Amino acid sequence: MTSRILLIISGGIAAYKSLELVRLLRKRGMTVRAVLTQSAQQFVTPLSLGALTENPVFTDLFNLKDEQEIGHIQLSRQADLVVVAPATANILAKMANGIADDLATTLLLATDKPVLAVPAMNVRMWHHRATQRNLERLHADGVHIMTPDDGAMACGEYGTGRLPEPDAIVAEIERLLALPKGFDPLADQPDFAEDAPQFSTSSETNAPLRGKHVLITAGPTHEPIDPVRYIANRSSGKQGFAIAAAAAQAGARVTLVAGPVHLPTPQGVTRIDVETAREMLVAVESALPADAAIMVAAVADWRTADAADQKLKKDGSGQPAPLALVENPDILATLGRHAQRPTLLIGFAAETQKIADHAQAKLARKGADWIVANDVSGDVMGGDANSVQIVTASGIDAWPVMPKSLVAEKLIEKVADALSPHAD
Repeated sequence: MTSRILLIISGGIAAYKSLELVRLLRKRGMTVRAVLTQSAQQFVTPLSLGALTENPVFTDLFNLKDEQEIGHIQLSRQADLVVVAPATANILAKMANGIADDLATTLLLATDKPVLAVPAMNVRMWHHRATQRNLERLHADGVHIMTPDDGAMACGEYGTGRLPEPDAIVAEIERLLALPKGFDPLADQPDFAEDAPQFSTSSETNAPLRGKHVLITAGPTHEPIDPVRYIANRSSGKQGFAIAAAAAQAGARVTLVAGPVHLPTPQGVTRIDVETAREMLVAVESALPADAAIMVAAVADWRTADAADQKLKKDGSGQPAPLALVENPDILATLGRHAQRPTLLIGFAAETQKIADHAQAKLARKGADWIVANDVSGDVMGGDANSVQIVTASGIDAWPVMPKSLVAEKLIEKVADALSPHAD
């Protein structure tokens, strides 16, 4: 059976990518009906969309002919999936607050079908607390949300907020269409009638971190020596990214501060890319407050006092160029004494000997609640498996070797238990 997509295009510069998205969907045999907001018509014309969809394009809630023949209720329910791409900060805010002041938002409020929102906006708009609050509400309401890409923007800034490429959006659409036919994105949401129960126990079990903000760092930092060399370590970022993915799956709002790694951003995670330890500290403090902070990143302990503007050259003396090193800020210790210290503060310790001893000393010195100690003398850095010891004031919980994804899931389960209102 042909899949039916209702594509809502809101008014951002990325709207032009909707034409390629329609072409790819049609190439896969899907039927597409398109809705343009008033602002979107400044970037894409109904004529071009109509030619690609081979269907009428809808723009006006009060088009009486359309209301008579289709109606906004029918249009909202004749699709298998409703896709909002691009989803601007404005339409996300309206969706989160149930505002229906044009055709697009009325359709979104009236639909009983799964909804996929694909955000695109300026990086500062994406990171604004109001936007993050709206995303959290939409996530709780059952809306599927893709994470924007990182990159240069039309406004000249760089960061998270670019619309994902059309082929990535198509892949997510195909994934959602493959869900069981009985899937109801709002099935675990509360009935707001006065005598109705609130979230069920099973819903809380599936999303134990709903309403919580989890801050995670991952990967290495690169401390420049000159324009072509830097001080770093071999951290791949895989464990931190796996923890971010597990936290998002548990319903948390996740901020991931990532050093220079080439890993895809986990679904539902807000990613901030940094290079140096000082940049990571700034990003971490800017992301506060958080209910839990999990500092997985392998931050370089030292940096050069003054990075050279030009490449350092050998002078023929056989002596290495002198490098004056200074200590980098201690991000974990800074959070341990921060005015906005997270309720649960977790550090990672990459050790090669006396693993538990070093972790216990670090626990007291950094002011953390837990230290996750791992033996990196083998191929843990860059590998797909890990063996960790959870060191707390009450003792040590040693886990066997397991995939990093499973380490992440078990750790997030432990975090959820610790943040539970029923925790000791």
